[in-house]
Formats: sequence, C-alpha cells, structure tokens
Amino acid sequence: MEQQVMTYPREQTLLDPVTASTQRFVDTVRGLSRTDVTGESLVPPWTRGHVITHVARAADSLCRLLFWAGSGFETPQYASMDARAAEIEAGAIRPVDELADDVVQSAERFDTAVRGLAAPAWHQEVRTRTGELRTPASLVSIRLRELEVHHVDLARGYTCADVPGEAARWIIEDLVEAQRGRPDTPALRIEATDTGLVLDLAAGGPTVSGTQAELLGWLTGRASGARLTFSAGGPVPPAPYWI
Repeated sequence: MEQQVMTYPREQTLLDPVTASTQRFVDTVRGLSRTDVTGESLVPPWTRGHVITHVARAADSLCRLLFWAGSGFETPQYASMDARAAEIEAGAIRPVDELADDVVQSAERFDTAVRGLAAPAWHQEVRTRTGELRTPASLVSIRLRELEVHHVDLARGYTCADVPGEAARWIIEDLVEAQRGRPDTPALRIEATDTGLVLDLAAGGPTVSGTQAELLGWLTGRASGARLTFSAGGPVPPAPYWI
C-alpha cells in the first residue's frame, strides 16, 4: 500500500518568504559600518547591533520550541529573560561580518528544524515566552514577523511600506490572531483600504482603516497611526500591546 504523505501548505508557503526576508535583512546588515552597528535603532535603548543579535538568537529560540513540538520534551523558548538579555548584550558589539554570519547560520538552523519536523508534530502546541500556545506553523509566521519588523528597526531606509504585501498580510493576521486570545483586547475592526484585508480584533467595535503598511506600522508600534482613520471619530486609539 502506498504510504500517505501529509502536507502543510501554509508552512511550505511561508518558508520561501522567510528565506527572502532573511536575505534582505542580511543585505542591510552587510551594508553597515562599525559606527552604524553602535548607532541607535528604532527600539531604544537597543543599538542596531542589539537588534541584529536579537534576530539571530530569536531564530535559535524558535528552534527550541520546534524541538519541543517534535520531541514532546518541554523546552522553554529562553532559559530566562535575564539569559535572553545577556545573550543580546554580549553579541551587540561584534563586527559586521560576524553579526551577518550569525543571522545566516541561525536562519539555516531554523529552516532545517522546520523542514525536519515529523507530520504529527505539526499538531502539537508549545508555549512561547509570552505565554501564547502556538503550533509549529505559527512559529514560522513569528519568524517572518521578527525579520520584517526588526528590519524596519534598523532604521536604514527599510520601512513597513517595503514589506512585501503578502508577508505584511500574514504578519497582520498573525498579530490579530494572537490578540484575540487576550482578555483585554478591545472590540475593533482592522480594514486595509488598498488590499481589502478585513479582520476583527473582537467583534462589534469601530473600524481602524488605512493602507496595509500603515496598519502594520500601527499594530507593531512602529507608527503612530496618524495616517489611519477611526470610524468612531477623533484620533485613532493606541494599538493593543502587540507582544
């Protein structure tokens, strides 16, 4: 009897954008000078070196969660928040080539971990550092989000408007899905005027609308939302805490 093969189209669809996003991020990193690395990012007090190191260590942290899903052996994303901070601090002042190579090598480990998961593991839930229960497919979405948002944080000309439209949509969908599981999420509709994306954080609320890029910036705290429209009138409310 021919063995039935289980496929996971969302995971396979997302890995290609993750690879492309990694390459764009690494290209920007390799273009930095030593002074650039120690310069301010969009998430102070982190420098660009802190952001780059975080992107690499975040990939490794997701590998630990993928190991948990595959083995059933509970493995926290980070040993502790202090350990996470120490790793980022220790790597922040490295030369540009070392920083870039670290991102590349950690990305390869993540890709290998995703592709090596056995079929049953894709149904297993693991707990992220924020307490959310996630399946491996959504960990791929998290990786895409980390790369794109932190690329913006490098403040080297890459903005939310540069995030490919499909990737931006996946990131927004992932953020909204995470928000829905929180008790303090406001009743609010998100509507992208340029792509037709419509999502409810919670049903029955007013609508925040604007371009998909502006919505991405607002939802991730990278933009004030000043260019968005609020159907209830007045200024656009602050976005819910995104992580």
